[in-house]
Amino acid sequence: MTLSPTHVLIIGNGMAGQRLVEALLAQPAPPSRITVIGEERVPAYNRILLSPLLAGELDNTALTLRDADWYAEQGVELILGDRVEHLERQARQVITASGRRIGYDHLVLATGSRPALPPVPGIALAGVHGFRDLDDAAALTDCAARGGNAVVIGGGLLGLEAAEGLRKRGMDVSVLQRSPQLMNRQLDATAAGLLENELAERGLDVITGAQLAAIEDDGHGRVAAVRLDDGRRLPADCVVVAAGITPNAELGRDAGLDSERAILVDAHLTTSDPAIHALGECCQFDGRTYGLVEPIWRQVEVLAAHLAGEAVDGYVEQPSATKLKVSGVSLYAFGPTEASPEHDVLSYHDPERGDYRRLLLRDGRLEGAVLYGDTGAGPWYFEQAQAGSDLSACRQALLFGPADVQALRDAAAEDLARANDSAHQERPVEEAA
Repeated sequence: MTLSPTHVLIIGNGMAGQRLVEALLAQPAPPSRITVIGEERVPAYNRILLSPLLAGELDNTALTLRDADWYAEQGVELILGDRVEHLERQARQVITASGRRIGYDHLVLATGSRPALPPVPGIALAGVHGFRDLDDAAALTDCAARGGNAVVIGGGLLGLEAAEGLRKRGMDVSVLQRSPQLMNRQLDATAAGLLENELAERGLDVITGAQLAAIEDDGHGRVAAVRLDDGRRLPADCVVVAAGITPNAELGRDAGLDSERAILVDAHLTTSDPAIHALGECCQFDGRTYGLVEPIWRQVEVLAAHLAGEAVDGYVEQPSATKLKVSGVSLYAFGPTEASPEHDVLSYHDPERGDYRRLLLRDGRLEGAVLYGDTGAGPWYFEQAQAGSDLSACRQALLFGPADVQALRDAAAEDLARANDSAHQERPVEEAA
């Protein structure tokens, strides 16, 4: 293996930063030196598994992606528990909170994001938590051990998982969702209603259309209740904020990198400084910011090849499907969440089995799907949508997945073959000759 004589410094030891390290090491000519700086005290871990950790279904070790020994074995310098405070672009150095000065040839910002905090009184009180890292999970576990009431702000995936984890640990939990339905970015109204009913049956108090007015103080700087703008007051021993994310773009912005909501990058994940790159939740490309792993993994592959000097096509946006498991309920969705007047809508609902499917077609081609419960056919639907397949001939079997569609196609092919045979046999002798 030939080493590229460059030093790549990665700020951020989250999932994106870790994925980039592994992708760099897999290149034909990896950098001769890789340094990773992580603000947290532990090596990279799978944040997607924070929910089962909070619920008590996993322990911390199950989340670890690579331990510190792995980095050492790979020749990667890993610095944990230190925060980069300043970038000195002209000197190509970073300065950490502990006073380290570290140079680089290429710098990668993989600083992730933090919870978006609603601008309401009391948001900084003790007992108000995010749900983004191991420290958050530990703090919420401690809250749950004391029992009482929890209020979760946000009815998306993260909020619902946090709510269910706290419920499983014995707390009385209310979920506040500003929109009229849960998971409004992924589900249609019917699927969202099914999910809300399921969670209510388990004991969660779901309040949709909720407008947060304030978080009340107990008089000692700690949360006591949550107040809505309609006057309702919900007792709260802890509050979890899971209402979106804010990119951690300040480091690059303060260094003068072009930024909007996040740090602007081109198709090779390069910022306005050619020696600095940004990746994942802290970057913005073509007007978009990121919160799901699939596009970030594609960014990693592009950036790793680019840093290793390989010729690589730039990153391009691609449609993606969302496969989720919310509190034991499987969901799969892509495309529009609601139908337009131009859509042909197919739907199926089996209440006893807890299955719901809704497909949106335009001119015989699939544009969107929502699957609740049985999601096995989801990837096949997505493939058909990506291929632009004309599904008009098998419309009546579409709701039941690829097996039924194929059976219909096979039957149609057999009917056509028989018709052709019959037509051939009935032709006059002169014509057949």
